[in-house]
Amino acid sequence: MEKTIMVFILAYLIGSLVPGYWIGKLFFHKDIRTEGSGNIGTTNAFRILGPVAGTVVLAADILKGALAAMLPSFFGLNINVMLVGLFAILGHTFSFWIGFKGGKAVATSAGVLSVYNGPLFWMVCAVFVSCLLLFSMVSVASMVGFTFATIMSVFYYHDLVLSIIAIVLTIFVFYRHRQNIGRILSGKESTIPFGLVYWLKK
Repeated sequence: MEKTIMVFILAYLIGSLVPGYWIGKLFFHKDIRTEGSGNIGTTNAFRILGPVAGTVVLAADILKGALAAMLPSFFGLNINVMLVGLFAILGHTFSFWIGFKGGKAVATSAGVLSVYNGPLFWMVCAVFVSCLLLFSMVSVASMVGFTFATIMSVFYYHDLVLSIIAIVLTIFVFYRHRQNIGRILSGKESTIPFGLVYWLKK
């Protein structure tokens, strides 16, 4: 029991790491919480710190989700990977390093999924990239990606634990993107510098 509790605590601590915030502070002397969208995740890191730093933040956020999901195998415990990974996602979203605030949990959730269900992870990545190429908006790609993962979990994999967590996370991601949804509806959402919508706007 003690080992199980320790794994859940470790997963939260790993998820709580804030590479976007730390990289901004250490190498750019910027607090990305006060610039751009104010988010500590990949999109704002790309916007404020540049593509190299943004890529590092993306890789780090995915890696911490994957690492947390691998903890049960590291400790020889028979615990559902998604349940452990959920604590990493909570850590990313409510990080104690920055006053229990955090990101939107997209990249960290992807990292957890990569360990739990590799084929679904790659399918979600394909949907995400396709949406980026079509709509030029990370927010749209994120919401569609989570929705796709939920549909596949419920209707194709019939995985109860994954389905429940996917539904909860999808609702949470839509809630976290509520301001983005408002900007999308009003035509004011920021676009990335590639993709169909971006080129049509030029």
